[in-house]
Amino acid sequence: MAYYYSELSHTFSEYLLVPGYSDANCVPANVSLQTPLVRFRRGDKAALSLNVPLVSAIMQSVSDDRMAIALAKEGGVSFIYGSQTIEDEAAMVRRVKNYKAGFVTSDSNLRPDQTLADVIALKEQLGHSTIAVTDDGTSSGKLLGIVTGRDYRVSRMAMTDRVDSFMTPLEKLITAPAGTSLKAANDIIWEHKLNSLPILDDDGRLLYFVFRKDYEQHKENPLELLDGSKRYVVGAGINTRDYEERVPALVDAGADVLCIDSSEGFTEWQARTLAFIREKYGDSVKVGAGNVVDRDGFLFLARAGADFVKVGIGGGSICITRETKGIGRGQATAVIEVAAARDEYYRETGIYVPICSDGGIVYDYHITLALAMGADFCMLGRYFSRFDESPTNKVMIKGSYMKEYWGEGSARARNWQRYDMGGAAKLSFVEGVDCYVPYAGSLHDNLMSTLAKIRSTMCNCGALTIPELQEKARLTLVSATSIVEGGAHDVLVKDQSTQ
Repeated sequence: MAYYYSELSHTFSEYLLVPGYSDANCVPANVSLQTPLVRFRRGDKAALSLNVPLVSAIMQSVSDDRMAIALAKEGGVSFIYGSQTIEDEAAMVRRVKNYKAGFVTSDSNLRPDQTLADVIALKEQLGHSTIAVTDDGTSSGKLLGIVTGRDYRVSRMAMTDRVDSFMTPLEKLITAPAGTSLKAANDIIWEHKLNSLPILDDDGRLLYFVFRKDYEQHKENPLELLDGSKRYVVGAGINTRDYEERVPALVDAGADVLCIDSSEGFTEWQARTLAFIREKYGDSVKVGAGNVVDRDGFLFLARAGADFVKVGIGGGSICITRETKGIGRGQATAVIEVAAARDEYYRETGIYVPICSDGGIVYDYHITLALAMGADFCMLGRYFSRFDESPTNKVMIKGSYMKEYWGEGSARARNWQRYDMGGAAKLSFVEGVDCYVPYAGSLHDNLMSTLAKIRSTMCNCGALTIPELQEKARLTLVSATSIVEGGAHDVLVKDQSTQ
C-alpha cells in the first residue's frame, strides 16, 4: 500500500524564530552572510562562495545578463535562463564575463529618425534617463548624440518630433577614447561636471558609458562577487536534453557555475547529465541539480555528483504544479528534511553539499527562516522580477506600475525541457502562470533593506554567521490565531499618504 507521512507538510509562514541571547558584539554590522555555493571536503573551503545567500531563478522573466551583473555587484549570483538557444545563452554569459566594472554597455538606444514618443516609451520600459542616439539604433552604432530628461519637455513638444531635432549632438558632447581607464573616466566626469561619459572607438562607435552614479554605487558595493580575474561571477541554467552541446558552449563562454533546471530532480535524466559533466570535465565544472523535497532525492543527487542541490516543488508564486499534478511538499518541511540529509551525508563522507531553498518565499523573513532551517542559500524568482534590472517590461495596470512575470512551465515560456520526462518535445500542459508583480524599483535599494532585516534577525538569535544561526536557531510552529496576532490588529491604521 502507499506510504503515508505521519507529519503535516508545513510552509515558512507557519514558523517563527524564538529570540536567543545576544551579547554586545552581536550587532548587524558584524554579521557575515557568506555561504558556500558548491560542495567541498571537510577541512577545505568551497571553490565558490556567495557573499549574500541569494541567487536569482533560472527564468526568462528574471535572469539575463543585466540581472547577473547587478546581482554580482551585491554579492549574489544569477543563473541565466536556459530556455533559449545555446548561442544566445552563451552570449549572455560572455557579456557578463566581459563586463568591466564601471563601463556599461548601453541598452537604451534609438535612431535619429525616431520620435519623442519612442523616447518616452523606452524610458517607461527600461527606466533609464540617458538614451544613446546611434546611426542604426544599436548599442554599438556610431554615436550621433544623447537624449536625457533635460533635452525635452513633453508639455511643449509634439510626440512626433524627431529625436535629432532635440538631442544633444555629438559635437557638444565630451567623450573619451577606447582604452581610457575607469579612474581617468571618472576624473573627466568630475572635472566637467558630467552625469555620463561615452567611450568611443576610433570609428566613433559607442563602446560604453561611464556614469557618475556608478562611481558612488561602486563604493557602496564592497561585497561584489568576483572571480580570480576580477570579473563578475555568473551562473547558467542547463537542461537534461541538449546538455552535450549546451554545457561546452557555456563553459567556453566562461560560466562559473551551472545548474540543471528541472521541475523534478530525482530522475535518471539528471544522473545522466551529471555523469556526462563529470566524465568530460571532472570536478572543474561546478553544477547544481534538483529539485527534490526529501532525503532520498538529496542523497541520489549528492551521490551522482551534484555540487549543490535545489529544494522545492510547487512552492513558487507562479508554479501550479501542486494544483495540476498533486505533486510537491510544504517548503519548510522539505528544507528541514533535506538539510538533515545533507548533514548526514557530510558526517558519513566528509563532503558538504550545500542546499538551495527554491520557492515558497513570500516575505523577507522567510529567507531567514529558510537559512535557520538549514538552507545554505535561497533562489528567488518573484522577488527579483520586480526590479528595474529584470528583463521584462514595466507596464501600467489600473494606475500602478507593474512588471511582467511568468513561469517556465507557462504557455508563454514553453520551456518543455524543464518539465519533460522523456516524452515528446512539447509542453503537454502548463505548470506555471503568466502574471504581473508590483514594480519595486532598483535591485540595490530593495536588497539592502532585505539584507538588513536578515542581519537584524540573526542578531536577535545571537548569531553572526549562517552556520551559527543554524546551530542556535529555535523555531516554533504557530497557530492561525498567532499569525493574525503577528500583524497589525485591533487598531485603525492611519493612511500613510495623508501624513
